[in-house]
Amino acid sequence: MQRSRLAATLVAAAAVAGAAAVVAATAHAQTGTPTGLDNNWYAAAPYLMPQSNNPPDPVTVMNATGQKAFQLAFILAPKSGGCSPTWDGTSPVSSDTTVGDAINRIRGNGGDVSVSVGGYGGTKLGQTCGTVDATAAAYQQVVTKYNLKAIDFDLEEPEYENTAAIANELGAAKKLQADNPGLFVSVTMPGTAAGTGWFGTQLLDQAKSIGFSPNNFSIMPFDGGFNGGGASQVSALEAFHGLLQSHLGWDSETAYSHEGFSGMNGKSDTSEYFNVSDFQTVYDYATSHHLGRFTFWAVNRDRQCTTTTDNSVCSNVQQNDWDFTKFTTRFAGATPPQTTPPTSPTSPTSNPPGTCSAPEWQKTQVYTGGGVVAHNGHKWTAKWWTQGEEPGTTGQWGVWTDNGGC
Repeated sequence: MQRSRLAATLVAAAAVAGAAAVVAATAHAQTGTPTGLDNNWYAAAPYLMPQSNNPPDPVTVMNATGQKAFQLAFILAPKSGGCSPTWDGTSPVSSDTTVGDAINRIRGNGGDVSVSVGGYGGTKLGQTCGTVDATAAAYQQVVTKYNLKAIDFDLEEPEYENTAAIANELGAAKKLQADNPGLFVSVTMPGTAAGTGWFGTQLLDQAKSIGFSPNNFSIMPFDGGFNGGGASQVSALEAFHGLLQSHLGWDSETAYSHEGFSGMNGKSDTSEYFNVSDFQTVYDYATSHHLGRFTFWAVNRDRQCTTTTDNSVCSNVQQNDWDFTKFTTRFAGATPPQTTPPTSPTSPTSNPPGTCSAPEWQKTQVYTGGGVVAHNGHKWTAKWWTQGEEPGTTGQWGVWTDNGGC
């Protein structure tokens, strides 16, 4: 999936927020003392690109939502070739300070991180390292550098269809699991209406053949076949539950406890829309069936679009900042801070006469803030991005301002 993950500009790290955070973070970096988060937090860590896609300040997000863990993305092979880990294929882990500073700030605020390897596009270490041991050694550098207690293998295109590369990745994941006792290991793969596709089932078969059981197998039910929103995602998760049983030989309870949801908040690359209500639908399914992981792509997008509709930095749906992150906080067992819901504007008390010169509202058309339409004899102005929401209908968000009768 595209997810605009690779189209990004490096940004400067946020300023350190307070001497106490610095002292705590430095102590952690020097001593390697574990943060003490339980696995619920690593299973509920939303994805965050720390160097690109206009990253928000993680401490700001933590304080606003109660979230404690983030899934930092992505570790790739160098664009110039080789078997050494880099951030986004460009920044060597060995000499990194930028991501390390962000991790220290998160830990200094009482949180921790997992690191995700792979993702959509780019060259993966499983493709370039050649063997399981070499692949594992490259990832061990990341685990050691950042003193990780969790790692995610996001296995997607083009590596997803490369049998040898997937064998290297899964073999490396198994070795990391053995060499780092207690390391939380998740495997994330594309989702389909059938749960996952042919290559996904081959991945499950490969894991079984080498005796590898990660803490979690998650699917990404978006970017094709999910126009039904949360309901269609729940259907895919239920189908994947059946695949975990049939391909891994697990009973129903074991399959659910090792299954995860990795969603996409807002507008997907194929123009599917996942609203806050859709996340609620999936959250209810995940908690009632005791799924083992609930995450999403990405915190960088967990804010309403205002001056841009760039899908890599905002959701293109109506929301408060960090509404989607609060679901992962709840999944981890914490109660997020409360947010005052947006209020609907008061309608004008009079309807000035006149004839509407604005074009008639169209259900399928996208409108941005300031857009003016005519509908049912009234003139309306959009407050922000919207599509499919009829002017004059009662809604939670009050996207249309009624300017009075024509």
